[in-house]
Amino acid sequence: MILLAVILMDLLAGMEFDLFVPSFPELQAHFALTPFWVEALLSANFVGYCISLFFVGCLADHYGRKPIILSGLLIFVIGSVLCVSAPIYPCLLVGRFLQGMGVAAPAVLSFLIIADTYAMKKQQFLFAMLNGVQNMAVGAAPIIGSYMAFYFQWRGNFALLLSLGLIVLLLSVLVVPKYKLPEHKETLSLRGYLPLFQSKPLMLLLVNIILMIIPYWIFVGMSPLLYMKSLGVSLTHFGYYQGVFAFVFALGSILFGLIMHRYRQKKLLHVASLIYLLSWIAIVWVTLWGNHNPLFITLAFLPFVIGQIIPGTLLYPLYLNFMPQAKAKASAILQGFRLIATAICLQITGYFYDGSFFNIGLMIAIIIFMVMVTHLFVLKNQELMN
Repeated sequence: MILLAVILMDLLAGMEFDLFVPSFPELQAHFALTPFWVEALLSANFVGYCISLFFVGCLADHYGRKPIILSGLLIFVIGSVLCVSAPIYPCLLVGRFLQGMGVAAPAVLSFLIIADTYAMKKQQFLFAMLNGVQNMAVGAAPIIGSYMAFYFQWRGNFALLLSLGLIVLLLSVLVVPKYKLPEHKETLSLRGYLPLFQSKPLMLLLVNIILMIIPYWIFVGMSPLLYMKSLGVSLTHFGYYQGVFAFVFALGSILFGLIMHRYRQKKLLHVASLIYLLSWIAIVWVTLWGNHNPLFITLAFLPFVIGQIIPGTLLYPLYLNFMPQAKAKASAILQGFRLIATAICLQITGYFYDGSFFNIGLMIAIIIFMVMVTHLFVLKNQELMN
């Protein structure tokens, strides 16, 4: 039951983003929005998430995991109620902000329930399995969201998020254990984050993981306008184009979790480097020559999604356990800076979006190149590899 609660927290954190994305064209028409203000619904969510994250880390190390998770879920439910009932766009924007603030707690702390219990290798295996389950749901989210928007309009997607939030809140009250606090509690001062920022290997790992995540969210955030408004993909078919990425990632994560302990981790990370290179070549090619075909665009981005599986599974538990006494803070920093960077990149891409894949592909290609460079530095860092 505890594992089920962790899985549902992860599902909520993943679906909170993907489920309502297929409603973008309808929201744009309903509230008479420019592409910039449509993307602002994602950015407001990211900002709320980010503001909440740094307090979540300190509070969880001081008061324990469970009370902070429950508080976050309650805020998420309030935000969902605002989104469902929003009569005007500012109300919807505030609701998205509160959803982001609330979902931060379960998103940051859910895996720590496992990290507090198991050794590193077991954590990596469970992280691969959780990634698989979560991304199957994330893959289904745009498909579900497309049909919800088709039959129940945009409010239906937010009603579904509200229902899921209530289920997770109830289950968390019943089954999530109370975390045993250390004898010397962490202070609530933000100075507690300073030792993490002073660790060069940890910051290198942080930058690499953040850069690795950004291209996917740029693609997810921009693809509704690109596929449906510019490339003529229907609402009911759009979910399949977007869902395939999460399904491939989910299946790959599960398979990798079953075989990863047969091979040396450093060798697996070298394999990831080659996949990154292939994905960069594919994105550059489709950006320059195939950017009017939704199938080509989808196939070109798949190698990068596959390439994330190996380093994502191996490096995230390593990052969390690099300073074991500050797991919640480390998780909060990662999630916070990931969202800041993603929000900035999304708004830049939305600002320069011209109805084609070219500017989207250009931004993604630049970031994948940065991923390859930082990944090589991670491989050369002896303190991390040892």
